[in-house]
Amino acid sequence: MDRIDLHDWPAVTPVARSQRRLPSVERVSWPPRVVMRKAGGLRTLEAALNRSGLGPVAGVDEAGRGPSAGPLVVAACMLSPKGHDALAGLDDSKKLTEAVREELYPVITRLALAWHVVVIPAWEIDAIGIHVANLEGMRRAVAGLGRTPGYVLTDGFRVPGIPVPSLPVVGGDATAACIAAASVLAKVTRDRMMVELDQRLPGYGFAAHKGYNTPEHNAALRQLGPCVEHRRSWRNVREHEPAGAAGRPVRHEVVVSSGSVIVDQVTSDRLATEALHTR
Repeated sequence: MDRIDLHDWPAVTPVARSQRRLPSVERVSWPPRVVMRKAGGLRTLEAALNRSGLGPVAGVDEAGRGPSAGPLVVAACMLSPKGHDALAGLDDSKKLTEAVREELYPVITRLALAWHVVVIPAWEIDAIGIHVANLEGMRRAVAGLGRTPGYVLTDGFRVPGIPVPSLPVVGGDATAACIAAASVLAKVTRDRMMVELDQRLPGYGFAAHKGYNTPEHNAALRQLGPCVEHRRSWRNVREHEPAGAAGRPVRHEVVVSSGSVIVDQVTSDRLATEALHTR
């Protein structure tokens, strides 16, 4: 076999390399790219998903992660692909006044394709932790819609276990109409429950501060001690727990819109109260 001297091998210059033709390959992207067109209100993201055949789109949001008393309320809402003028005022529920939220609540429940509210009581939050309770509540809310969405948008973080494609949207309640609608459902439901708790458990001021850690609430905790609706996993609640206190079984009626659900709040149980609203 003849010896090949590499010095005699024709050099491939950068210009020659650039002139080489590679076989054309059809490039296919997956998932398909969606052209985002500005839509009215908070409909841009939902409209893009619906145009791609991924609708109907459901939004999920919660109310009550931060308070040291009262339940965590999670709502899922599926809106029609066609926007309604009556929902033009949708926005993050925290940016809306209480009066506007109350006005939007019946409009959302009337126009939504499906909606579902889940109420997770304080004892369950203590048992599994607020973050796990939030994830579980979102899964339950989607499962309770009564019809399967094509896509789910969650507010803020990914929720494992949702059986359809989903996407976390940072600031979703100010970005997607379906999340904003869920935010209003959750906020109004919880606020109404806290007003009812204020009547059953006077002295804490639940109707005013809704269980958040305001100076007035902390002063009531110091004076009265925790009640059955306080979250023992919160440090400011534990600090005022009477010595030797254990367990707090109580039968509690939760009134939510069209009906009521009776829950045995026994610490060993792990069932959340669900408001079964399905269309």
